[in-house]
Amino acid sequence: MATVLDGVRSGDGTPTLPELLRLRGERQPGDTAYVFLHNGEDPRESLTYGELAEAVDVRARRFAARGLGGNSVVLMYPSGLEFIAALLGCMASRAAAAPVQVPHRLTDVERVRRIAKDAGATTLLTETSVRRELEDRFGDLEELLGLTVLDTAGPAPAGVDVLRPTDPGLDDVALLQYTSGSTGDPKGVVVTHANFLANVAETDALWPCAGGTVVSWLPLFHDMGMLFGIVMPLWAGIPSYLMAPAAFIRRPARWLEAIARFRGTHSAAPSFAYELCARTAEQGKAGAVGDLSSWRVAANGAEPVRWQAIRDFTEMFVPHGFRPEAMCPGYGLAENTLKVTGGGLDRAPTAVWLSAAALREGRAELVDARTPGAVPVTSSGRAVAGTEVRIVDPGTSRACPPDVIGEIWVDGPCVAAGYKGRPEASAETFHARMRDAEGRPVDGREYLRTGDLGFLHAGELHVAGRFKDLIIHQGRNYYPQDIELSAEKSAEGLHPNCAAAFAVERGGKEHLVVVVEADGRTVRAHGTESLRERIVRAVHDHHRLTADTVLLVRRGTVPKTSSGKVQRRACRTLYEQGGLADLTAPPPGR
Repeated sequence: MATVLDGVRSGDGTPTLPELLRLRGERQPGDTAYVFLHNGEDPRESLTYGELAEAVDVRARRFAARGLGGNSVVLMYPSGLEFIAALLGCMASRAAAAPVQVPHRLTDVERVRRIAKDAGATTLLTETSVRRELEDRFGDLEELLGLTVLDTAGPAPAGVDVLRPTDPGLDDVALLQYTSGSTGDPKGVVVTHANFLANVAETDALWPCAGGTVVSWLPLFHDMGMLFGIVMPLWAGIPSYLMAPAAFIRRPARWLEAIARFRGTHSAAPSFAYELCARTAEQGKAGAVGDLSSWRVAANGAEPVRWQAIRDFTEMFVPHGFRPEAMCPGYGLAENTLKVTGGGLDRAPTAVWLSAAALREGRAELVDARTPGAVPVTSSGRAVAGTEVRIVDPGTSRACPPDVIGEIWVDGPCVAAGYKGRPEASAETFHARMRDAEGRPVDGREYLRTGDLGFLHAGELHVAGRFKDLIIHQGRNYYPQDIELSAEKSAEGLHPNCAAAFAVERGGKEHLVVVVEADGRTVRAHGTESLRERIVRAVHDHHRLTADTVLLVRRGTVPKTSSGKVQRRACRTLYEQGGLADLTAPPPGR
């Protein structure tokens, strides 16, 4: 950490992000800060630290003149450099920014409206191209959202040459990070400047980034994309090469090509992105990826991280210079700003193999990998600095024995201040207390309840799944991601991260539903009934479960978060409301 901040410390110690940017603008003005790759390839748009500091200062003065300091605002931008300038301008003017995705459907617009209402925001910051696009598609934007729209990319109007706003304090709100909202009720996580600095300092302690280069395709309005693509490079004073998520999805090899071309050292993605790259390369569609030997940290941040995805990606790209030790699985969530744990550098990732039968009983029983029914669970590494991870019985709030799977609780400086305007939900989630056998508080510490299940082995966290997604059948626990993986691998042509498994109640009994995306080519190759039979057989063979309903749907139907995680509860709601259309196709050859 000392190397990162060497020469840029303020008189009061560690600077907040706006102050750090101003110092970098003064001391390394010509160094590249951010480069945006149009179409994932063309580096025609860039900002040096000097240019960025000036752009942020102009926006901070404008925001202060509009009275936005101390108030909430909504940020709506496509991936690009204007989002970075606006975000940091909000921080510098002490406006609490709530970033949102640019809407593509009317339901997305409604989500923006709910977020604005929850945040108490009356102003929307965006750029001209977005405003015109949305007005063409949905009508008058201000009337639609009830917000005053401010174009931050245009020329500054007269009369905003005011004094630069006072720098924010560590306890001031830096961001309102709205959760992905698997239900219709998104909650705003209140992230302070102290939270941001603590999390990026812990990340740098785990994966040192001084002298490196970041490459990222992750959405910038999302916690992982923001921390890795914007905050960490600013913290380290290193360049960051960014592309839009759509550029990666259309051709995953662009991500790897950019790492090779710009000698990227740090990049992060959910597990499905590594699976997608491996699958693309296996099909011969990756092209000439280039030399990946510069890649020091390939952070894999899904929960849980699939062991097979790690193996497939590593085996496929070692011939391109990728080092197995560069793969760094980790665990994080917005309520902890981002990172909680991570795998260490210069050590290949590890997994433990567990008894499937014991897993169904909520126990982590280690077995040999060759044991029939053995299930691999990837290590998500350790916490660093002041963060502590505990495994707790979610019903009793008592510490779990080492071999029992429980809820992951977290304590440390990265834990956010709570949910915006939701004292009851904040108390339940952010102020949990561990208790003894008599139900008395163990000590005065308060913990963040993550809602995720896992266990500790040899001091490292292993994540089993989401507590609320757990499928309980005849008193036994089943993790939906395992069922989904079996379904995805049941037939050639099915894609990774494109299935959702959940339980519904019918006639007083629990029924297992598996929704699987399939493209037309796969359906024509196998036939819908054959595909369903393959999925039913795979689920039964691997889990001894009967899939009561297998629904084949078009690609892009299964709801996902902005970072690509499957939203099982949202999918279940769609299913129960009749919102999922089953695919039908003639048998092969017709």
